Amino acid sequence: MQNQAYNRLQAIFVSDKRWVVALAVLVLCLVTGAIGGWLIAYLSPLLTAALVVALVGGLLMLRSTQFGFLALIGVVCLLPFAALPVKIGFTPTFLNLVLAVLFAVWLARLVTGQQKEFVTSPLALPIVIFLFLASVSFVAGLAHASPTPNAVRRFAEIVLGIALFFVTVNCVRTRKELEQLVLVIILAGFGAALIGVILYFLPRALTVRLLSALRIFDYPAGWGVLRFIEDDPLLPMRAIGTSVDPNILGGLLILVGSLTVPQLFTRRPLLKRALAAPILAVMGLCLVLTFSRGSMAGLGCTLVLLAVVKYRRLLPVLVIAALIILLLPQTREYALHFMEGVQFQDLASKMRLGEYKDAFILISRYPWIGVGFVGTPDIDIYLGVSSLYLLIAEEMGLVGLGVFLVIMVIFFRYTWRSWKSTAHDPRLEAILLGLQTAVVGGLAGGILDHYLFSFPHAVAFFWLYIGLAVAAARLAEEAGPERPLTPSPPNLPLRGGGAKRSPPSQGGARGGWAVH
Repeated sequence: MQNQAYNRLQAIFVSDKRWVVALAVLVLCLVTGAIGGWLIAYLSPLLTAALVVALVGGLLMLRSTQFGFLALIGVVCLLPFAALPVKIGFTPTFLNLVLAVLFAVWLARLVTGQQKEFVTSPLALPIVIFLFLASVSFVAGLAHASPTPNAVRRFAEIVLGIALFFVTVNCVRTRKELEQLVLVIILAGFGAALIGVILYFLPRALTVRLLSALRIFDYPAGWGVLRFIEDDPLLPMRAIGTSVDPNILGGLLILVGSLTVPQLFTRRPLLKRALAAPILAVMGLCLVLTFSRGSMAGLGCTLVLLAVVKYRRLLPVLVIAALIILLLPQTREYALHFMEGVQFQDLASKMRLGEYKDAFILISRYPWIGVGFVGTPDIDIYLGVSSLYLLIAEEMGLVGLGVFLVIMVIFFRYTWRSWKSTAHDPRLEAILLGLQTAVVGGLAGGILDHYLFSFPHAVAFFWLYIGLAVAAARLAEEAGPERPLTPSPPNLPLRGGGAKRSPPSQGGARGGWAVH
């Protein structure tokens, strides 16, 4: 019945009679315009545009997990806290919807047999154990704290973010898919940085007005959206973009910046250097404007590691950048702010030390499985600390923290071994090294901040990187240490997690996605 109706409609639009086609197009335009006008009048132009984009994006995501990954990257980088203007017991976020569709499409492929092979890796079992321990801590924590809808939702989002690793390694099977996602991450990260820089230099009243327009997506509004050092308007303002918090934006820039830097030095980049250089400049400027010392330290660790391991030409660039920040009058405020943090002289650093002290008290009382994700059993301690590792230890105990560290050790051991076999393939080498060092930067930044285990979009993005790195390592192993990959076929459609692995000959060093 549906096919007959579709065929009739198709026959009308391809009819040999021009007046029939013209009438059909006119009716279609009138109906579309009427619906669009009604939506604009009843909702708003911004909501109508968002609805159209969501419908088109949703249809594409149902076709392929690759489109789901692209949507996930866009949401994480550009609208990480956006939520639907409706409530169904809770307010679903854009991230909730994208993850739900992505997992649903992947599971449907497994159930229907479109994907016949479940890809595993050395990280699979430790991650399953980590998720199990998280569930144990969550349930055990309910004995002393009543769950709230937000607490349950946050826990579910963290679990889904970590489980995204399995979707990634199973769906990103070909060189083309890997390169597409890496390129989109770089461009979306550039978009986030550019928005942050533009909003920083616009008149503050206009910045507040633009950011407040996002309140229909559950973003904060008013002058309180602006952030300053020590929350003092007399001190320099901090860049936030659409990430709400400057430290969250800084954490995002660690990951995207680390992935972009190798493109500037490799012999076969995804981006021409003429594009990569200004993209990195905008990312670097935005990171400086966040005044996020932990993020700057994390990216610094990444860049030093890249320079030592592979790209020696990066060393003089780092020296010049450090001298500029230290000596220029325009960056003197930033240098002073950074040094105050290193010496624990400012208010924020002293408060962080207080958090660490309280966290150690909590961990000493509940060392094994932590206190869970909802609340604490004692009124003199609280849940929350500006450190990834201490937060995991608070919520999941030292056992959970130990399993997390084991996962990271296995990750670096596996991907490092694979990276050494990519010398014949500069493009794949740069991608894998960029993903590895991005994880290093995130872990380094996690010493001073907690976003990688607190905010669902940051958790999902971090484990997406781990999954992509493992997928890249697998592609390197399939190619072998001595045989270069042959070019991939041109104009391949987007695919998401096919039934069979593509042979090594489909993921060429000179093929794939690149911007020239």
